Amino acid sequence: MEEHNADNELREGFLPMIIKPKVRGFICTTAHPVGCEEHVKRQVEYVKGSKPLQGAKKVLVIGASTGYGLASRIAATFGMGADTVGLFFERPASDDRTATAGWYNTAAFEKAAREAGYVAESLNGDAFSNEMKEAAINLVREKLGKVDLIVYSIASPRRTDPVTGETYNSVLKPVGQAYTNKTVNVTNGVVSDVTLEPASEDEIAQTIKVMGGEDWTLWIEALAQADLLAEGVTTMAYSYIGPEVTHAIYRRGTIGRAKDHLENTAKLLTERLKPYQGQAFVSVNKALVTQASSAIPVVPLYISMLYKIMKEKGTHEGCIEQLYRLYERLYAGGPVQTDEAGLIRMDDWEMEKDVQAEIDQAWAKISTETLPELGDLEGYRQEFLHLFGFGFDNVDYEADVNPNVQL
Repeated sequence: MEEHNADNELREGFLPMIIKPKVRGFICTTAHPVGCEEHVKRQVEYVKGSKPLQGAKKVLVIGASTGYGLASRIAATFGMGADTVGLFFERPASDDRTATAGWYNTAAFEKAAREAGYVAESLNGDAFSNEMKEAAINLVREKLGKVDLIVYSIASPRRTDPVTGETYNSVLKPVGQAYTNKTVNVTNGVVSDVTLEPASEDEIAQTIKVMGGEDWTLWIEALAQADLLAEGVTTMAYSYIGPEVTHAIYRRGTIGRAKDHLENTAKLLTERLKPYQGQAFVSVNKALVTQASSAIPVVPLYISMLYKIMKEKGTHEGCIEQLYRLYERLYAGGPVQTDEAGLIRMDDWEMEKDVQAEIDQAWAKISTETLPELGDLEGYRQEFLHLFGFGFDNVDYEADVNPNVQL
């Protein structure tokens, strides 16, 4: 892989520019390279300032450039001392557009990891494809050898089946009947009702094809056939359950059906990994501001209320704090602590009875007028901007920067 260009030299066709956030709905169409580097740096410093962890040393992260996937990679390297290969689907800068945040995040991570003496290699492309699996296997064999941890953290709206060539699209819909609840326009703070029509059986099936465990299985099979699974290998994917107030759109909706499939896949993969004395887990993580969660109606309003309560209680965590604590639990020695369904519950602090009781009481009162008192919308907005490298107090956003950062 080409070394990260530390001097960030200009290439023909790229001019320095002042980069500002351009938010449309639940996405930001720009990203700031210096701000993204700051975001990564803060996560690295959190892990380096924490107690070193026992655990994996050769790690493959599938979906490694943002959110929980990025935090998985940072915590693996700077917490456990792991060499990593990361996969993602991101866009470099072009003449009239910045690169995506995940591109800048990866450049910053690779720079920090390599400076610290770790292997940090990346591949950019469609993780669902056979071509990317083959490229990843070759890179893993060359740079890591056998892997002892595979993190599967893909959040995609569509997937093309590598065998049939058919493309499937996921949807965010309830199942069985229409669903009405409160949501918030994050831009203007207006709380209103949203009604979502139920998904068809075909939409449910397509969402499972995209977001279920089928591709996770294909990855493990490909690595096994290539003889790249180490003794005692662990593989892990991420899920969410959440409170009753979000269940119709999430846990009992189309995404929930896909997550059911993902969680059942973990049980099948544990059987598949028995010859390696390995295990597969699904970690149920806390609700956080990510590019994926921002797209789900109702959820941003819930998160803004959750943030306020958990910050007041001193139990609020971001992605990196969650992943550090997850690895701490995963590699504590002895059987991994799970619930009766075999899930690792990293949402334990979110789902504490007193936290959810406060949510329930506030939900009945929430409106545009009461949101400033009952929620932390500013905190939500700040976290959202951080995803794209904006809103950091020590970054000069009036300065010209080169958007062309190399991997």
